[in-house]
Amino acid sequence: MNGEVRIGDGVVPKHEQLRVLLAETIARDFAPGDAFPSERRLCLDHGVSRVTVRAAVGELERDGLLTRVRGKGTYVAARTARSRLHLASFHDDMRRLGLTPTTVVLEVALTTGPPEAVRALGQGPDGRCWHLRRLRVADGVPMSIDDAWYDAEQVPDLDVHDLSGSVYGILQEHYRLPIDRAEQTVAAQQADEASAVLLGIPAGHPILVFDRTSSSGDRPVEYTVSRYRGDRYELHMSLDRSWA
Repeated sequence: MNGEVRIGDGVVPKHEQLRVLLAETIARDFAPGDAFPSERRLCLDHGVSRVTVRAAVGELERDGLLTRVRGKGTYVAARTARSRLHLASFHDDMRRLGLTPTTVVLEVALTTGPPEAVRALGQGPDGRCWHLRRLRVADGVPMSIDDAWYDAEQVPDLDVHDLSGSVYGILQEHYRLPIDRAEQTVAAQQADEASAVLLGIPAGHPILVFDRTSSSGDRPVEYTVSRYRGDRYELHMSLDRSWA
């Protein structure tokens, strides 16, 4: 750990500054199973209170980066990406978890969308879509295959942009279509042969399939089907009892 790194006052809360710093340190300097420094050590290294350290470490536990062993201490967890159910790009999500994201663009084509994409985007019978197919990778490990469709009238010339980064950023900056709402379902399936080859897993291996329609205000902008490795990706959510 770098004892010279300090957390300062600012707009970003101290525990969030520390969480980001520790996530980067875990990705760079630690391997799964390594013992993690104690709360006291982290307080001394970063000049923060124990309350701040506990909040940051708790977030890293919920993100699946650390695990506590009762009576023994805190250890670096196996590198399974644990995502919360929130609206974020793949790149932002992986960076938050301390993983290095990369994207391989497999296909960009102007085509007629499949029926489910046409319905989700509210297109007419003559509507045309950009179909973007990408392989998403985290720390060099294939994580998911994303098939996304965009209404070509809303995003003309999508293919001229660098699609290996955040498409959400492109939608906001170039088309004034910030993604601020989405409807999503998740289902467990078995990987077909083509998906298995790209993900580096055996055919029939469990995967999570995300079906999502993303919107900018009231305008549907993107329909996506993402296939995630079941052994490398999991979801975290907080639940409250509703007294409806």
